[in-house]
Amino acid sequence: MPLQQLQLSLQFGNIPNAARHRAALPRHVVLRAIRHALADDAEITVRIVGEEEGRALNNSYRKKDYATNVLTFDYEQEPVVVADLVLCAPVVAREAKEQGKTLAAHYTHLLVHGTLHAQGWDHENSTADAQEMEAYEVAILAGLGLSNPYL
Repeated sequence: MPLQQLQLSLQFGNIPNAARHRAALPRHVVLRAIRHALADDAEITVRIVGEEEGRALNNSYRKKDYATNVLTFDYEQEPVVVADLVLCAPVVAREAKEQGKTLAAHYTHLLVHGTLHAQGWDHENSTADAQEMEAYEVAILAGLGLSNPYL
């Protein structure tokens, strides 16, 4: 199956250890991860934020008063996927360390995860949906040369 077209904007907010996060997210790696998770062409903005911005966004839009690893704001799914993916650098770094993964591998997993959400995939409505989404993520990540993040 051919990869979909992607118009990408990659943004870095005010984050601690910015050089480390920029090194883990070269543009070509971000493009590859997202394109492998797309079923349709897309216009996606990826913004890497600090804890304060991540917490404020999660509180404003999901009424959860903490920073989470990835937030997906999906605006359109057809004919072109239009979305913003917001990844919180300190949370991603902390999780990568806890899970014994490289920062780059964890970012790739979350980019795939957020891109699936942008296309309507969900894991919070039912166990069956969660299992289907997880299996698809694992297959995409395997295609990118990464191991199962859920093991």
